[in-house]
Amino acid sequence: MAAKPIYAAGLDAGSGKTRLVVCTLEEGRLRFLGCSAVPAQGWLKGRIADQRAVTASILAALGEAESAAGIAIESVVVGLGGPTIRGANSRGVLELGYVREIEQPDINRVVNRASHVQLQEDRMLLQLFPQDFVVDDHPGHRNPRKMLAARLEINVHIITCSVQEHNALVGAVNQAHLAVEETIFEALGACYAAVLPDERREGIAVIDIGAQSTQLVVYYGDALHLASTVRICGDHFTRDLAQGLCLGFEDAELVKLEYGAALSEPSPENVLVDLPTPGNREHRHSTRRFVNQIIEARAEELFRFVRSELARVGMDRALMGGVFLTGGAARLPDLCDVAERVLQCQARFGLPFGIQDWPETMNDPEWSTAAGLAMYSAKLKAQERRATAGWLGKLLK
Repeated sequence: MAAKPIYAAGLDAGSGKTRLVVCTLEEGRLRFLGCSAVPAQGWLKGRIADQRAVTASILAALGEAESAAGIAIESVVVGLGGPTIRGANSRGVLELGYVREIEQPDINRVVNRASHVQLQEDRMLLQLFPQDFVVDDHPGHRNPRKMLAARLEINVHIITCSVQEHNALVGAVNQAHLAVEETIFEALGACYAAVLPDERREGIAVIDIGAQSTQLVVYYGDALHLASTVRICGDHFTRDLAQGLCLGFEDAELVKLEYGAALSEPSPENVLVDLPTPGNREHRHSTRRFVNQIIEARAEELFRFVRSELARVGMDRALMGGVFLTGGAARLPDLCDVAERVLQCQARFGLPFGIQDWPETMNDPEWSTAAGLAMYSAKLKAQERRATAGWLGKLLK
C-alpha cells in the first residue's frame, strides 16, 4: 500500500503581500508544487487592523496556490512578525540531588524551568531555543545526556509575542478554513530557508525587511543569540521620498521602485527623474542623485540600528558568516553595499534553497520566509509520521 503523500505549506501573511508556498515531501526530498502572492489587506504598522480583510487576502492566496499545486491545502505553518515580537535570554536550573547520569527527563525538566518566566500581561511564549548546558558549573555543552553531574543548568533564548496579535492572526487563518500547525518567528523562517547550518556556526545575521516591519535574528555557534524587531521598514523609505519630493505615498512608491537605489554616489548629478503630478499641473523633475540620497540616509539608519542591536549582545564584530537580507524591501539596489559599509561584514541576499523544482523566477529574497515556513512544515510532518510509524510498529509486534 502506497504511503499517503506529505504536503507542506508555509504562509507568509506579510503586510505588503500574502505569500503561500506548497511543497510535497518525497523520499526525504522536498519538491515544489505551487505558490501564490496576492496584495495584503488589513494591516497597519505591522499589526492586524482588520481581521476580515486579512482573512480575505489569505483566501485569495489559498485559491491561487491550490489551483497551481493541484491539491487541497488543509493546514499551514504561519509566520508571525511585527513590533510585538521580543527576544530575551533565560536560564533554568535543576538540582539532581547527587552525582548521577543525566537522562532525557532531566533535560526536559530543566528546559521547562527555563521556559517558566514571568511575562507581562498580553505576552506569550512563542518559541524557545537552547543555547548551551552548564554541567556542574562547566558551560558549553550541547548535549549533556549520559554525563555524570549533580547540577544541570541551561541557557536559552526565548521569543515572546502579543497574545492578542497571535490570536488575531491564527483566527484569520482559521476563518480561511485552514488549520495552523505552528506559528514561528518570520525571520527564523527566512533563516531556515536561506542559511546553511555551517554558516550559522560562523556567526550570521538575517535581516528580514518587510513593508511594515523588519525582523532580525542572529546565530553563533549553532545557538540563537538574538531575536529582535527593527523599527525601520520598507514603508519608511517611501514616506521619506513622499516628504522630500512632495508626493503622495503611492507615487513615491513608484519612484522608489523605478529609480531608487541605496547608494547616491554612482548616480550622475545631471540625470533627471520625472515626478508624478496631478493632471492639472505642469511636470516636475528631480535629480536621481537626490532621490537616492534620501534613500541612502534611511538605509544607513536602518543598519546603524541593527549594529546597535548586535552590540547589545556582543556580536557587532563576530559575524564571520556575514549578513543575509531577505524580504520584499531588501530588493532595493545597492542595499547590500550599505549594509557592508555600516556593519563592516559581508552582506548578501538570503535566497531560498534546498527545494527541488524551485522556479528560477522565485530566486528572490521576498520568497525566503514562505519557503522556510514550508520547509518547517515538512519537518514537523515527517517527525509526526516517524513517531506514528514507531507506535504502530510496537503495536503490531
